[in-house]
Order: sequence, then C-alpha cells, then structure tokens
Amino acid sequence: MKRFCLALLAIASICPCVRGEDDVFSGPQVGEPLPGLKYTGVFGDEEGKEIDFTAVSKDKASLVFFVHKRSRPAFALFNSLIKFTAKRDNIATGLVFLSDDASETTSWMTRIRRVFPEGATYGVSPDGLDGPGAFGLNRNVTLTVLVAEEGKVTGNFALVQPSLQADGPKIAKAIVDVTGGGDVPTAEQLAGPRDMRRTDTRRDAKLGTLVRSVIQKDASKEDVAAAVEKVEQYVADEPAARKELGQIASRIVGSDRLETYGTETAQEAIKSWAKKYGQTREKMEADKR
Repeated sequence: MKRFCLALLAIASICPCVRGEDDVFSGPQVGEPLPGLKYTGVFGDEEGKEIDFTAVSKDKASLVFFVHKRSRPAFALFNSLIKFTAKRDNIATGLVFLSDDASETTSWMTRIRRVFPEGATYGVSPDGLDGPGAFGLNRNVTLTVLVAEEGKVTGNFALVQPSLQADGPKIAKAIVDVTGGGDVPTAEQLAGPRDMRRTDTRRDAKLGTLVRSVIQKDASKEDVAAAVEKVEQYVADEPAARKELGQIASRIVGSDRLETYGTETAQEAIKSWAKKYGQTREKMEADKR
C-alpha cells in the first residue's frame, strides 16, 4: 500500500491530468488505517520520554498535527483547534514537530512553553524532517492534520499555507463528526475576539509585507539583514509607518511570544524597533507636555 501511494504521488507530481493543480497529498488518506505513532515528549512528566500516541488515544478519536515548518499561521491554526478539542473528552490530540535537529527544536519549544495550550501531548519526532516512514508525509507542506476514528483516517488536511479562516472550520467539522456532533465553529469563534482583533491591526499593507519577510523562520542571517534594511528604508520617510512599526514591535516584545517570530536575528531587529520607534510611557507624557 505504501509503495502504491508513493508511486501515485510521483505520477501526480509530473502529470496534472491525474489531479487538480492545487491538490497536495501528505499522510494516510481518508479510509486508510492510522499507523502507530511514537515521538519524544517535551513538557512536564512526558519530557524526554517516548509517547505512544496509539496508547494515549485508546478508545478515543484522534487528532494529529505534524508540523513540518514553523509559521505564525500554523501556530494560530493548531492552537485554536487544540483549544477547541480540549473541551471534548472523547478525542486525543497530539502535536509533533518534524526537524533535522531534535535537540534545537526541543529547546525552542521549552523556551516558549506558554504559547502552547493545554489539551494535547506535544513532542518531536525522532525520524527527522520526513517523519515516521509509515505515514508517507510530504515535507513540502507546512502542516499535515489527520483526524481518525476507530483506527481509520476520517479527515486529512495537507496544508502548504495554513489559514485559520480557510482551514479552521473544515478541520473543526471533521472533529465534530468524530466526537458526537455539535455546532461547527466559525473561524471567528475558533480564534476568539482577541486574536481576530489582532489580524485587523495592521493598516500599512506594504509595511506588513516587508515585516513578514523579516520573520521568515527559514531565512538566513543575510536574508534577514537585507529584509531589515528594506524595512528601515521604507519607514525612514514614512512617519505613520514608523509609528506603526513601533506599535507592532512593542506589542511583540511586551508579549510572551517574541521567540515565535522568525530567527534570533529577526527577534533582535524587533527589539531594536521597539526601542527605536516604540512609544514608552515617558515619551508619551513628554509629547503631551
């Protein structure tokens, strides 16, 4: 079966007539068995221990996230869905990061522990970027999300560009279907009022594009430096953009999520912008006077 699936993927990748242009495959498809899954725990009593997700999900439905690439949209999506499933006691949720440096990924997860909601078992795969071989995962996607019931996959979502708005309700419906019904939440309900407000705070579209180039997780130091320079050049002659950049940077630095934004080089740039353009209490009082 695995060889057949891999062959089908290879054919589909070179022959558009086999599938739609936008179709992407990753992991076992609907109706196929959910393979056994083991990974290394990161938090609490599970730290450093092997997690057998098959045992964790015994007699329950399953929701599994494979995180191929780190990104803010991916975080927004799986965090909201984990919070949603945490309210249901008949589904087990596992989130597994795939990495070629398990030690670095574990250390990074530990540093940002507070951004991961309760309600899932978190870990790192010992099988590198390709993940467990039995799953047939596609390393070119950002997230692979699997929903299963009674050992068979009922929902498969291979996401190149995860979006809470576009993908959240679809995955939530798959969860509702295996957990006994109920209303399917909208993207706004999944995100909550606070998160949805944040998506509307950026007014300068060009600034947003430039900043996103800075916080790419896979960017090299040289790429980040070049992106930072473009931001600096843009805001130099745009007072409103400078003010907005200061607000964005200050908000990030003041939160507990700085380490989720790009590389360490990007994070240093964000801290520099917060200091350079951010409105401190003293500065606001001085402006009033």
